[in-house]
Order: sequence, then structure tokens, then C-alpha cells
Amino acid sequence: MTTEADKRTFAPESTQDYGDDPNAVRDTETYQKEYVRGFVEKWDELIDWDARAKSEGRFFVDILAGRGKKSVLDVATGTGFHSVQLLKNGFDVTSADGSAEMLAMAFQNAADQDFVLKTVHADWRWLNKDVHGKFDAIICLGNSFTHLHDEADRRRALAEFYAALKHDGILIIDQRNYDGILDDGFSTKHKYYYCGDQVTAEPDYVDDSLARFKYTFPDKSEYFLNMFPLRKSYVRGLLEDVGFQQIHTHGDFQQADDEETPDFFIHVAEKEYAE
Repeated sequence: MTTEADKRTFAPESTQDYGDDPNAVRDTETYQKEYVRGFVEKWDELIDWDARAKSEGRFFVDILAGRGKKSVLDVATGTGFHSVQLLKNGFDVTSADGSAEMLAMAFQNAADQDFVLKTVHADWRWLNKDVHGKFDAIICLGNSFTHLHDEADRRRALAEFYAALKHDGILIIDQRNYDGILDDGFSTKHKYYYCGDQVTAEPDYVDDSLARFKYTFPDKSEYFLNMFPLRKSYVRGLLEDVGFQQIHTHGDFQQADDEETPDFFIHVAEKEYAE
């Protein structure tokens, strides 16, 4: 007997298959099947590396350098944008992702800019089984943490991040402003994160435990991601529960969370308390 899960597992590499009821697909393992080759090959059209670098500026570089961090584990490297930006600024970077397709694209993107990525194919829930050593900092960016649909998975992943950090390490983790989406409906300035102006990324369906986003590209192709709509206060609570001593939250790439409706929240969580 073939189940819907089996069908999704063996979906063709350039097409997505959510079965008969896409809105019912709410499991952590889904992300590996969502990032099919056709979607991955178009992902950089959504980001637009040049526009993203301009909007982001030195935000992450300054946070890391200002705290004297050198070794960085990028646990959601995607197509490699942040790993490459950090390499350009002299950081020692290890790039991990749960999607083999994404890692292959990241490696090629870095090679095109004369960098050799140190890549690891790893599931966050068992991160320290595949990634060895301790890091000054971990970054988990691109709204990636919302791929974890179960609270147990989220807590386990954060515990793995915490264990992979040195005693004074920091975690930088971001998320969409799901508070705004859930409470007021979707809107975006399309300014900071997804800068490709020919690509649309908007919710196809939203409830308290699912945000299904549709990505439409210039060639009319459509892809989807099923994610969990994390609220800001909930994420901060999880970070505190796992042991982080200080958490600073920023709106988009601003130094303070002072924008009324940012597209993204960025949390900087520190293991060591400092005045």
C-alpha cells in the first residue's frame, strides 16, 4: 500500500507533491521534499544577492565582529548567501543544511566567487552527530526555523545549537513577522529580505499552525513551502528555556526593534550574560 507520505518521498526531483490536501501537510520532514531541484535552481531569483547585500549591509558582520566572534556555523545555508558574505569578511565558516540540493547549489555559488565552502549535510535535531567542534556563533537565517512543525523538534534543535556553541557563543536566528500575518493579514515592504522584484512570495493559506507560502516566478512556475507561523514572544521564550542568558530582538536590519511592522524579526541570543 502506498501512502501519501510515500508519494511525497518519491516525488520527481523538479516537482513538489503535497498529496490531496496540501494544507494537511504539517510535519518537519516535509522540508527535504519541498526543496526540489527546480525550486532550488530558482531560489536566487527570489533573494537577488546584490540587492540583498545592499539592504542588509554590515548588520550581521558588525554583530559578530563587535563581539569578537570568528568561527561561525551557518546551519541553514540555503544557496550560500550568508556563508559567502561572512567568508568575504574574513570569518571561518562551516555551512550546513538539511537539503542536499541546497548544499550543492551553495557550494557552486561559492566556487563562482572563488571560495570553497566547508559543507555538512545535517538535520538540526541531531546536529552534533554530524557537525563537530564548538563555534563562536551559529546563524539560522532565511526564516528557516519555521520548517520545524513540532515543539519537541524546535526545543531539540535549539538545544543542539546551544551545545554546539562555546561558553560565550551567540545564536542569531530570524523569522517572518508572523504576528502581523496572523493578527492583521499579510503585507510586505519587499525591501529587506526577498529582494527579487520579479518574484512574488505570499501566503496561500494561514492558520495558527500553518503558513503555506506560494512563490511565483517570472516563467509562471509556482512552488510552495508549508511552515509553522512562529510568534515573536514564543521564540524568545524557547530561547530562554534552552538557557540563553540575553536575547536582543531587531526588526528587519535595524539596530532596535522599533519598526511597527517589520517583515522579519532577528533574535540575537547570547549564552553568557553581559552588561
